[in-house]
Amino acid sequence: MIKGLYETHVQVSDLNTAIEFYTKVLGLEFAHKDETRPIAFLWIGKNKESMLGLWEQKENLQTRHFAFTADTKDILKYSVEFLKNKDLKPYNFLKNGSNQPMVFAWMPALAIYFNDPDGNQLEFISILEGGGKPELGVLSYEEWLEKTKS
Repeated sequence: MIKGLYETHVQVSDLNTAIEFYTKVLGLEFAHKDETRPIAFLWIGKNKESMLGLWEQKENLQTRHFAFTADTKDILKYSVEFLKNKDLKPYNFLKNGSNQPMVFAWMPALAIYFNDPDGNQLEFISILEGGGKPELGVLSYEEWLEKTKS
């Protein structure tokens, strides 16, 4: 029955600022702004594959986490530079000062994190080929390649 996740919603402190960030900085496509309440919808990907809802919340803002699917090669070659060029600070899951993508070995998946202007934790993630190796934990891509050589 379930084929995937179609939409998610996050709270933002200023709807217009958030729309600008997600469309102009990250490149999502504007879909609709509800004029009767402070909410906007953005398309993620092509052909209306998925949607992000932005809800303006002036008080008691609750930040969330969600991930954008990306290609492995794009995460490895372009993500850090892309984020820095947009004045965003990339960081890895361990938050150990490195801005290099990390592998979650249990999945396995490659990921890099950054925050939106309200502190929502965003992620670029790509599922890697092969089976998971949970015993390896979270490690650099180079360590992953070395430890999974056949």
